[in-house]
Amino acid sequence: MLYKKILVTLDTTSSDAEILAAVASLASLMKSELLLLHVADGWVARNFHQLNLAESEEMRADWKYLEDTAEKLRGETGLGVTTQLALGNPPDQILKVAQDEGVDLIAMASHGHGIVGDILRGSTIESVRHRARIPMLIVPPPPRPGA
Repeated sequence: MLYKKILVTLDTTSSDAEILAAVASLASLMKSELLLLHVADGWVARNFHQLNLAESEEMRADWKYLEDTAEKLRGETGLGVTTQLALGNPPDQILKVAQDEGVDLIAMASHGHGIVGDILRGSTIESVRHRARIPMLIVPPPPRPGA
């Protein structure tokens, strides 16, 4: 299968390095375009449009992170890389962007916090996985020291 456009979800944590390394290799082999997506889900982001709010500092920082990451990736790989900041519920927004942008693959990094962490925080990956109609690539976290 050829992946022309790959959606890469970023959460601005150390997990991003793992997913970007894996996806950059795949995209280079397949000559894919990458779409880097971060979903801001703070109070301002979730209510931005309904309450006609001003962009928050968090949202500005998220945009900067996306653009800096894309620029670095373009320079290192020569790949076509675009960015998008979505606002609201992460699983819903990931699936909406995937459909709207016509991507062929959704790439996400897992955090490895286990079932208790998933129950307490919810699992974005599980929610997306159950509803996605396109293939997904899930990159596990790096092994823990001493594990």
